[in-house]
Amino acid sequence: MKIRAPAKINLSLRVVGRRADGYHLLDTIMLPVSLYDEIDIRKVRLRVKNKKLAPPSIEVICNHPLVPNDETNLVYRAARLLLEKAKSEQPIEIRIRKRIPVGAGLGGGSTDAAATLVGLNRLLKLGFTEKKLERLGLKLGADVPFFIRGRPARARGIGERLQQFGPLRRLWLVILYPGFPVSTAWVYGNLPVKLTKPSVNTSIASLLTGPGCVANLLVNDLERVSLSRYPKIGSLKRALLRAGAAGSLMSGSGSSVFGAFKSKQKAAAAFRRLRQEEEFQAFLVHVLS
Repeated sequence: MKIRAPAKINLSLRVVGRRADGYHLLDTIMLPVSLYDEIDIRKVRLRVKNKKLAPPSIEVICNHPLVPNDETNLVYRAARLLLEKAKSEQPIEIRIRKRIPVGAGLGGGSTDAAATLVGLNRLLKLGFTEKKLERLGLKLGADVPFFIRGRPARARGIGERLQQFGPLRRLWLVILYPGFPVSTAWVYGNLPVKLTKPSVNTSIASLLTGPGCVANLLVNDLERVSLSRYPKIGSLKRALLRAGAAGSLMSGSGSSVFGAFKSKQKAAAAFRRLRQEEEFQAFLVHVLS
């Protein structure tokens, strides 16, 4: 079974508090976009060893050199968690074809884990509801529940309190990836207390009026931290604005940056111009709703 796993951007990201266990509390608008990894999940035969069934196996194979193929891979952990909950002994092979950059703030690992939960649930006909899959996903990472449904949402708490909305008007973006990852743990670990803000009641309705208004919502409390160590992120933001973006912002904890454009034509023209640069990768995408 093949399933596409979309990337996401954070249209706004506010850090509004911190729990006693160290997790930061967020208020963020997350939008899925048309940049995909592909997850291919297959059943494999039960192996027999010494006339006994061998323990169920999970094999993960990825085409990206920075993505591990062992038990540390979030896809492996997602498959193991679901099989354990289902009390299934079915051996599984999972192939990951990466297109979403690694360590880019686009949710690549989380979306792959969510796609694994959804795909395995279908393949093995387990019958788990989306709510159940979201609860399982939260054990893997704060962004995973969002990707179970993969629809525009406001996320609060550590990301588990989802308020979905839409459909949106077609919003076109250009994403720039500078070629290096940023550690999410490092960014949150270096987030000054003074950056933490009161909760902002984001006006979701204003998203429906098009990218002109969307540009007014662009804010990311993590951006200053990443920029302090990676000034190139600021260069990418300025490149998008010069190319005609209505606004630009770092997504998540970085390192990628996106620009919102007022039309597909303007986004496509900017993409054609920017993709000729060798300093970064450029992606032309639209928001999924």
